[in-house]
Amino acid sequence: MFQKATKAKSRLRCTIYGPSGSGKTYTCLRIATGIGGKVALIDTERMSASKYADAFEFDTCDLTDRSIDGYCDAIEAAGKAGYNVIVIDSLSHAWRELCQSVEKLANAKYRGNTWSAWSEGTPQQQRLVDTLLDFPGHVLATMRSKTEWQTTQGENGKGRPIRVGLAPEQGKGIEYEFDLVLQMNPDHTAVVEKDRSGRFQDEIIEKPGEEFGKALLAWLSDGSEPVAKPPKKEPTAWSEQDKWPDATIDECTIKVVGVAEKFKGEKRWLVVTGEDIAGEVSFSTFHLSASDPLNTLVGCVCNVKYIDKGKSRQLMSITPS
Repeated sequence: MFQKATKAKSRLRCTIYGPSGSGKTYTCLRIATGIGGKVALIDTERMSASKYADAFEFDTCDLTDRSIDGYCDAIEAAGKAGYNVIVIDSLSHAWRELCQSVEKLANAKYRGNTWSAWSEGTPQQQRLVDTLLDFPGHVLATMRSKTEWQTTQGENGKGRPIRVGLAPEQGKGIEYEFDLVLQMNPDHTAVVEKDRSGRFQDEIIEKPGEEFGKALLAWLSDGSEPVAKPPKKEPTAWSEQDKWPDATIDECTIKVVGVAEKFKGEKRWLVVTGEDIAGEVSFSTFHLSASDPLNTLVGCVCNVKYIDKGKSRQLMSITPS
């Protein structure tokens, strides 16, 4: 059960947050360049990062779908494309979209009770976190921070206003998911708030860049080879329409093997009731009689899969009676 702990090679999980103009995106690109390899940037800021294309080499994705699904699809696509470093600019839009969807859900389903609606929103936030952590390369993510103005004494003794970044605009406790947390200030210095390497903790780094990325890579590359994770099982694709193209529902034994498949906080399920099969997809209902062709049922199930971003879920097993 227990064994001696050893340090294994790992991938960076870093977030940088701060007020507008503090240099979050530029710093991420400098660190990514220092780490090396192909860099992909997921841009939720209306392609603003592309203004740095003359200084850095990277591929970009204009993410207009800022839902949790949109983020996860883009991150997974970058992993499949073999990018070594992914920059997400920024994670704050995902949180805003989720909060808005939870608010709508609360009004539509929970009589305005936001607390209850978060029972469906929290799993979506966790899905985003899991997708970030499962990315097969290095992750750098920016987050906006809430901003306020404070007055400080200048060299001439007069007060001058300064802009101060407060907490990041993301879910509570998001910083626990990262190895490295940097707070950027308007003067482009970074305060290392969290550092699992122990080498930079509490340091104030002026304009962290490529050399900082190389130093991080050296720490990440030190250690034994990591134990490979078993590959995730791909959902079983539906193939029954090929097996019984002419069968009717009453000629087969139908067993529900999956229930409460969640997608965007909504439950989808199929229920067998006597000779009739009643199913529900989101808020629309279809009813099938026992004499209907089996392909009609399969078509309805496939419709569920199509809506679910093409991810097949085997909700039922069908065998000849």
